[in-house]
Amino acid sequence: DDNAYVIDCGPDFRYQMLRANVKKINGVLFTHEHSDHTAGLDDLRPFSFQLGAVPIYAQKRVLNYLANRYDYIFNERNKYPGAPSVIKNEIRNRPFEISNLLIEPVEVSHANLQIFGFKFKNVAYLTDVKRISSVEKQKLKNLDVLIVNAVRHKPHHSHLNLEEALALVKELQPKKTYFTHISHHLGFHAEVEKTLPKNVFLAYDELVIEV
Repeated sequence: DDNAYVIDCGPDFRYQMLRANVKKINGVLFTHEHSDHTAGLDDLRPFSFQLGAVPIYAQKRVLNYLANRYDYIFNERNKYPGAPSVIKNEIRNRPFEISNLLIEPVEVSHANLQIFGFKFKNVAYLTDVKRISSVEKQKLKNLDVLIVNAVRHKPHHSHLNLEEALALVKELQPKKTYFTHISHHLGFHAEVEKTLPKNVFLAYDELVIEV
């Protein structure tokens, strides 16, 4: 509808929002605390100035990390007036609702770190996955769109490589899959896509998916 949410905000978050002409953000869902997913938090300030405090959604460990790293944002005592404001919302591995949209967290393992992907309607967004339990895989049945990481060809200690990602796709059987969080080691876009099944694609900057 009229609501706009983002999942994570990495180091180039400001540029991404300018490029996509995003005028407002109703909230941010965080998968985990690593810098490539959180380093753009300060760039919420123009949205905060315009719309008020921005709701953020994350598990307790991630909220604690953000509050420590960005104490000038979370500390309300003698707060610098130019800092953005956020509203903390702790999430657990159970469904929650934002703007009449049901969000279902999907717990996955990123090496030894437990992180969340998110499922909404028949779309699931998973990043930094290495392992998914059989219980959590049940949430990923009958998907229209699966977005999941496939970092490179060689095995990786904390990410799915291409072979593992394709095996997951074969197991879950979504209608369409887009690989994200890919590195230059995977190869050139057009060349890699020629090797993929007909319903599997490489994601790219400014890709728009209608669901």
